[in-house]
Amino acid sequence: MTTTLSDLSGRLQAAAGLLRQGRAAEAAPLLRECAQRWPASADARRLHGLALRDCGDLAGAESELRVALVLAPGSGPAAVALADLLLDTGRAELALEAITPLASARNADLNVLTTFAGALKALGRLPEAIAAYERGVAVAPTSAVAEHNLASVLGDAERFAEAETTARRALAKGLDAPEVWLVLGRALMGLRRHDEAEAALRKALARRPDYVDAHASLIQLVWMRTGDTGRALAAVSAALRADPRNAGLVLRKVELLDYAGDQAGAHAALAPLVSSPEAEPGLHVAASRLLGRSDPARAVWHAGIAARALPGDYVAQSALCEAWLAAGDAAQAARLAQRLHERMPQNQHALGLLATAWRLLDDPRYAELYDFDQLVWTGRLDTPQGWSSLEAFLADLAVSLSRLHAFRTHPIGQSLRHGSQTSQSLTLSDDPVIQAFFTAVDGPIRRRLEALAPGEDVIRRRKTGGYRFNGVWSVRLSPDGYHADHLHPMGWFSSACYIALPSAVETGRQGWLKFGEPGVPTAPALGPQHFIKPEPGLLALFPAYMWHGTVPFSGDEPRLTIAFDLVPA
Repeated sequence: MTTTLSDLSGRLQAAAGLLRQGRAAEAAPLLRECAQRWPASADARRLHGLALRDCGDLAGAESELRVALVLAPGSGPAAVALADLLLDTGRAELALEAITPLASARNADLNVLTTFAGALKALGRLPEAIAAYERGVAVAPTSAVAEHNLASVLGDAERFAEAETTARRALAKGLDAPEVWLVLGRALMGLRRHDEAEAALRKALARRPDYVDAHASLIQLVWMRTGDTGRALAAVSAALRADPRNAGLVLRKVELLDYAGDQAGAHAALAPLVSSPEAEPGLHVAASRLLGRSDPARAVWHAGIAARALPGDYVAQSALCEAWLAAGDAAQAARLAQRLHERMPQNQHALGLLATAWRLLDDPRYAELYDFDQLVWTGRLDTPQGWSSLEAFLADLAVSLSRLHAFRTHPIGQSLRHGSQTSQSLTLSDDPVIQAFFTAVDGPIRRRLEALAPGEDVIRRRKTGGYRFNGVWSVRLSPDGYHADHLHPMGWFSSACYIALPSAVETGRQGWLKFGEPGVPTAPALGPQHFIKPEPGLLALFPAYMWHGTVPFSGDEPRLTIAFDLVPA
């Protein structure tokens, strides 16, 4: 018996060595034999699962890791391996279920706590994730990696001052890694210390010149500060000279050019790569979305390649749906959008695409989703305590908000054009005037929810009686500025609240909020169906799946608003 166990131990050590060297194909047959000869060995089953994972057999890997965890319910390595696999395949709820029993133990180690926190983070449960990462720092006080992980999630939660402090602790403990400099740079951006933020991001790139995430943050920062595409793209252009076929870097360049209004430049940057048979699916998605208005048939071709390569990927599938809308094939778009909506019923983007297809098809279900009389609501803010009138409060609020608008131009990836957006959720502001806004808006929100009749449609069936904010930000549009038509994928109700307005809103529909015009090209083109005239102190609430944008305005006065998404609580 001793010889047999010794033989197993030797084989497992050899196989583990092969896995560490990245030689999973060699390790797999050895581990399969071990698992067959010693089926009750949790280590054999776990290592076999890891080998199968590295060889691409994810179903087999999951099966073996689950067996390993049944054989050794207290095994941290087995639980971590299984939870990591589930996270990598988009099943965060199952990952949390697998790792929670071990994370609940008082003696949980750093690996278990890190995976536990990662599952919570993937589910958007950031306060709980922060607490778990803090436990990791406590159990491994010398670990710079634990500090980095905590700093990263603090940044995700927009707790930028704490993220900066924690990232600096990671550096002080010896983790001079590009990931730490990126977290630090993003925290400094949130704190509006832009020179320091830029320096930190450049240090990340000095350590890894092709670090796509750091390039994305640097491009965003320089672009918003200067509005100069050449300066914003200088670092990524240098990296592309060294590696011209780096898809991630090309996509970051294309994204900026597109948001800067240079669609021709974006297409020129993308064309050399997307013409290759080996082009990554993400490149085809970008090409499809660029071509939607100018060459819908080509857009369908590119999106089809991406969708076939990534049949389970939402981005690729939704790009194909958008391409069909652009090409005038509303029936195909409706079928795909229906499948996406059924798979992800809370995804407001999928619902928005489905509604758009229904409108093109004259399907009566569109009118139910876009029932402006019943689903779009306006009301006045309450006057918070401490102010004699709403007008006096709005004047003070405008001053406080203006201090937060430090950028010259609009961010990449958002709806506004020609203006600025605050970089941290207003819920985290310590300005008493901004905090008073949440008192002023609470009454109107609750009155709206109380008036919402019960029902089983996509809005009413989510009603719980309570709400919470899912992001609160301010936008200051410059003259000629506007919001491109868009929707809010992760919301329930979205909003627009008007703080200070240009006089141009009294002329025509300049600066007005509009609904119904899709933010994606369609054939035939579809226009807006409903408008709201802005007024200082007015709050508009509407379903997050509704396409909405604003009409550009003239003059020399800015347009200052607060917006937020609500989700049920």
